[in-house]
Amino acid sequence: MRKMTKIKICGLMGMRDIEAVNEALPDYIGFVFAESRRRISPELAMELKGKLDGRILAVGVFVDESPGIVADLCAGGVIDLIQLHGSEDENYIEKLKSMNGVAGKPIIKAVRVKSRLDIEKAEGLPCDYLLLDAHSDRQAGGTGEGFDWSLAGKPSKPFFLAGGLNADNLLDAIDRVRPYGLDVSSGAETGGVKDRNKILEIVKIVRGSDI
Repeated sequence: MRKMTKIKICGLMGMRDIEAVNEALPDYIGFVFAESRRRISPELAMELKGKLDGRILAVGVFVDESPGIVADLCAGGVIDLIQLHGSEDENYIEKLKSMNGVAGKPIIKAVRVKSRLDIEKAEGLPCDYLLLDAHSDRQAGGTGEGFDWSLAGKPSKPFFLAGGLNADNLLDAIDRVRPYGLDVSSGAETGGVKDRNKILEIVKIVRGSDI
């Protein structure tokens, strides 16, 4: 089970981060285009994507962004998957899926979990994956805080688990929650900056084998 679990390192901001993930080879990385200390411009994301190992898929993280902007990043080859972290509903997702460049790009809908009902509501959305994250009134995601994993249950869609994950609790998360993938951001940082050694360790733990 552990070797099947996907791993995503989110919030890459520079070439040193790209070099680290190219060495570690997680399944996914995330570029944040929403308001955040990890936010990067589309131009920088394009530059970084050009240096990213082709075996790693790039996820674009958005919060209530204009569908046209998301579609342009897809069409330009900057991102391979779309992660929606705001109040995007069924109509938004259907409109996005109809736009040029988006066809075939999987969509991840983030759920800020306060109760099991939050997850059940999201299961009906026309997305490909869910991402279960801690609820926060301060920001849409990336808080580094966890939530009660017992609320996850067994969603009808494959899901990523996020929030407060680090090298110390990854295996516990896999064993208890059985997610499709793990999404790590602050847990792969030291002093707010992506840490090569932590990235390597995280991927090695999840893969259960030497890199």
